[in-house]
This record gives sequence, structure tokens and C-alpha cells, in this order.
Amino acid sequence: MANDRLLPQHVGIIMDGNGRWAKKRGLPRQAGHKVGASTFQKITRYCNKIGIQYLTVYAFSTENWKRPQEEVDAIMNLLRSFLKDAKNHRAENVKTHFIGDLTVLAPDIQEMMRDCERESAGFTGLTLNIAVNYGGRDEILQAAKRFAADAAAHKIVPDELTQAQFSSYLYTAGQPDVDLIIRPSGEMRLSNFLLWQAAYAEYVFMDTLWPDFNEKCLEKALEEFARRNRRFGGV
Repeated sequence: MANDRLLPQHVGIIMDGNGRWAKKRGLPRQAGHKVGASTFQKITRYCNKIGIQYLTVYAFSTENWKRPQEEVDAIMNLLRSFLKDAKNHRAENVKTHFIGDLTVLAPDIQEMMRDCERESAGFTGLTLNIAVNYGGRDEILQAAKRFAADAAAHKIVPDELTQAQFSSYLYTAGQPDVDLIIRPSGEMRLSNFLLWQAAYAEYVFMDTLWPDFNEKCLEKALEEFARRNRRFGGV
């Protein structure tokens, strides 16, 4: 890997296919989520190692509550395990940030999230955004409500609103827009992920199910990104 290669500054990953991976093996869906959680940690470490600055992973959407309660509980317990173990990985220097409507999560999860964010706030490596109870439309809606409240309080003049100012009301305030979105599992849709931030993102869709996704898969996506001609509406 050449140090001067073109890397995206911000990568987004839709971690999809855990359930199908388990079903193919005759296992409960929860088993797929457990292996998928291990894949997430492996890919996060690799992104940090190669110099990706921002990584946003789609862990649990606002629509995922519709899944069977047993599966939802298993996902939340995997999140608890990740949060409890976070203190053991301080040397990795990953700054962790949770995005989404976190207010509906269990109080113990919310508290551990706050602790994780606080303890990693000064880290200078990869910035990891974990999207939990996240939806792109909901994010834009909540941002619009916060802007409207500031306008009503005369903190901002509505006619002077710019795209950059509106971005400051999003969960990813202060971060660059996503450059590359990777979706494994064979599905070819955005599924309400980073709708505002992905305006000029490049997309790479892959047939590999998320539990089978590895460093070689990521490298293949990064190679594809480097071949793209990003004109941003220009010539």
C-alpha cells in the first residue's frame, strides 16, 4: 500500500447481511449479528491503521425496531458489550461518536455512550461515528427543528442560512461530508443513510455479506474509489 495513494477522507459503511449470513448456515439471526460485530471492530481498526480520518457505520436504523424483539435485544446487548470493552482499546486512539436519536435507548446504554464519547474526546486517530436509531430523513428533520428554534430565538436570520450553516445542525457537525459509501450484501440502495452528507459521495456495492467482509474487500472498494473521476458537478 503506497502512502501517497488517494484515500477518501470520510467512509460510510452500511453493515448489511448479518441475518442472511446466519440463515445460509442454519443459525439464528443473532449469530450473524455477533460475527458482524467482530467484523465491524476489525474494519474499524484497519481504517485507523491505513489513515482513514472518518468512518461512519450504520449499526441500527430507525426502521430496525420493526424486527423481532429477540433480534433487537441481541443487537442492543452486542452494543453493550462493545461499550463495556471500549476502555480496553484506548491505545487504538479512536475517537468515538454516536449519531442518531439516542433518547429512546435504554438508560444504561445512553450512559455508557456518553462515557465512551467523553473518554475518547481527546483521541487523535480515526473519528468513528456509530449510527444507532439513525435515519437520514429524521436527522434532517431534527436539524430543521433546531434551526427553527434558533431562528425563533433570533439567534440566526432565516434568509441568511447557508448549506454550511445547516450542516452544523446535523449529527455530523464539524465533519467533512462522506466521500465513499460501501454497501455489502448485494443490496443496491441507500436505505436512509447520510442523505444530506452523501450528496456527492461515491458508491460501491458488493455482493459479500457483512460478516464475510474483510480487509481485502475494503481495499477493493478503496481501489474503485481511487479510479473514480469526482467532478462535483464540474467538467
